[in-house]
Amino acid sequence: MEKLWLVALGGAIGSCMRYLISVWSAEYVGAGFPYGTLLANVIGSFIIGAFMAAMAERFIMNLNLRFLVVIGFCGGLTTFSSFSYETMKLWEGSGFHYAMINILANMVLSFMAVWLGMAAVRAL
Repeated sequence: MEKLWLVALGGAIGSCMRYLISVWSAEYVGAGFPYGTLLANVIGSFIIGAFMAAMAERFIMNLNLRFLVVIGFCGGLTTFSSFSYETMKLWEGSGFHYAMINILANMVLSFMAVWLGMAAVRAL
């Protein structure tokens, strides 16, 4: 039951962070492209890469932190369902070109963020 509460707490914090990122990006970058989801995915990917590398290679951490940070926080912060919906809306409204840009940007930048997170921890 403790693990469930950790996931719920992390998920609530991650979901709130995702909302704040979306509001910020719409206000400062624009709402014509789903920058908020892209940014949330990249940030979450960096965090999961750094955290898992730290957990596996650098520090001995309490396993409960994985439930809180990786499953809860990163799970609430990043969201494939929003990404999928926004990509379909781009396809329908702006065309295939913008949908493909969104797919490639999320995939490439998120993978790069995982790598950078892992590299940052390994450099310590």
